[in-house]
Amino acid sequence: MREDGRVHFESLGFRTDLFLLELSGSTFHDTGEYVVVRTPDNPGFWWGNFLLYRTPFAPDDTQLRLADFHRELPEAKHVAFGIDSVDGVVGAEDELTAAGFTVERNVVMTAERVIPPKRPNTESTYRFLTSDDDWEQLYHQTLATTDLTVDEEYKEFSRRKLAAKRALVEAGHGTWFGAFDGDRLQSSLGLMFDGAGVARFQNVQTSPEDRGRGLASTLVHHASTYGLTEGGAKTLVMVADPDYLAIRLYRAVGFTDSETQLQFILPPS
Repeated sequence: MREDGRVHFESLGFRTDLFLLELSGSTFHDTGEYVVVRTPDNPGFWWGNFLLYRTPFAPDDTQLRLADFHRELPEAKHVAFGIDSVDGVVGAEDELTAAGFTVERNVVMTAERVIPPKRPNTESTYRFLTSDDDWEQLYHQTLATTDLTVDEEYKEFSRRKLAAKRALVEAGHGTWFGAFDGDRLQSSLGLMFDGAGVARFQNVQTSPEDRGRGLASTLVHHASTYGLTEGGAKTLVMVADPDYLAIRLYRAVGFTDSETQLQFILPPS
């Protein structure tokens, strides 16, 4: 805990995650050993309802921490943990995987300057999302690009997340960018500002029929340039799956790997 009473986080990835969650109405409770993150308005949001521990998993911690989770978040159908660290050390990973958890190691990337992509897309129009139709297209694009099962529960979850994103934009905490063919949304991303010089990217995605055309790299560069100039940011933060092809385009425009963010998920049975 810092002197100003706010919770301190070592991980830049979690620090920016929780900053955005707090703006959206999530609550935090610091027990000392871990921080409880709750998002009452969206109980199906795994990474809005989780426990963030300060230390890796020691032997036998998995069952102890499962008990912590069910005590703190008894209504949750999933289980989600994080470790507030930067080095990627899990600890007793075999116990986690034996219990059915998926271990996610995401790369926290940062940039203080960016360079244009080698093959920018100059055919599309790059602008902010502004209209109800723009945001409705973002909702349908999100459904079209997910790897998860799109059932009614997921649609409701996506609607709630979209409403939270739009509320943050309309409150002046950031903006959402799109690449458009006429009025049709092709690619999109969010850029949110913490007011202290850090801007965090969110949800870089491209519609399946528009992939392979340089849209995402051009949009990332466009948004980055805005963030470092008009947005007033000094540092841009991007969190990416190290096995996803898009990580190469982030590196190509100037982002470098700085931390490993650890997340563990046990989906609803």
